[in-house]
Amino acid sequence: MHLTKHHGLGNDFLVVLDDPSTGTVAPADDRLPELARRLCDRHRGLGADGLIAGRRPPEGSSADVVMVLHNADGSRAEMSGNGIRCLAQAVVAARGGDGATLTIATDGGDRQVTVTPVERAGEVAVRVAMGTVGSGPAVPASLLERLGGSRHATVDVGNPHLVVEVADPSAVDLATEGPALEAAFPDGINVEFVAAGPDDRLELVVWERGAGITEACGTGACAAASVAHRWGVVGEHVEVGMPGGSAQVVLEGDDATLIGPSVRIAAVDVDDEVLA
Repeated sequence: MHLTKHHGLGNDFLVVLDDPSTGTVAPADDRLPELARRLCDRHRGLGADGLIAGRRPPEGSSADVVMVLHNADGSRAEMSGNGIRCLAQAVVAARGGDGATLTIATDGGDRQVTVTPVERAGEVAVRVAMGTVGSGPAVPASLLERLGGSRHATVDVGNPHLVVEVADPSAVDLATEGPALEAAFPDGINVEFVAAGPDDRLELVVWERGAGITEACGTGACAAASVAHRWGVVGEHVEVGMPGGSAQVVLEGDDATLIGPSVRIAAVDVDDEVLA
C-alpha cells in the first residue's frame, strides 16, 4: 500500500488514494479502523492523528473525491479541516498538478477546496469552504460545575464542538479536562479552550475526539471563530493561533471558510506482510 504523509499546522495524517492511473484501490472500509490504529501508532506504526482514504466518487456524483477519515483510535470522523487540506494536496499531486479546485465529499457534506502552490517546497496553501456552522448538542447539566461558570457554547461544523472561554488556554490541563468534557457527551465531542486577543485573534488549544491532544484543529478553529464572533469578541476575519501555528477563518453569516497550509512530509510504501 502506498501512502503519503502530510500535516496541517502539525495535525498529521496518512493518506491513501484510489489511483485510476494505476488501478490501485484504497483498502476496503471494513479494514480502515484497524489499519488506522496500527499505522497511526507513534511507536509501532508510522505515526499520525488519522488515516484518510481518498476514494473515487460513485458514478453520477459531482464530487472529485470522497474522503473517508478514521482517527488514530480507529473511530470514524465526519470531517477534519486540516485533514481535508492534506487530502486535497495529495489528490492534486497524484494528478500531476500543483494547484486546483476540488469538490470533496465528506461524511459532513461536500466541501469545495482550492489548492494554491507556494514557494516553500512540499507546501501548498489551501482554502476550504467549510459550510454552515450550526447548532451543537446540548451541554449536559453534569458539566456545569466542571465548567465553573466559564462562557461556553456547542456548535457543529460537520462534527461537534464544545468551545470554552478561558483566561489562558496554555494553562489548561488539557490531558485531564479534554477527556472529562468529551466523555460527558454520548457521541463524544471536540473540545476547544479559547481566549480572545487583540486584532481579531484567538488563542486555542484542542482536545480532539478520537485523537486526543493535537497541535491544531481546522474544524475547531472554525467553531471557535464562529462562537467568539457571536460573543462579540472578534470580527469576521479571525486569526486562530494554535500550538502548531495559525489558520485564518473568514465568516460570512453562519458560513465559515478556513485558510491554512498543507505540507507533504513523506511517501511510504507499506509491505503486504505488515498489513496482513
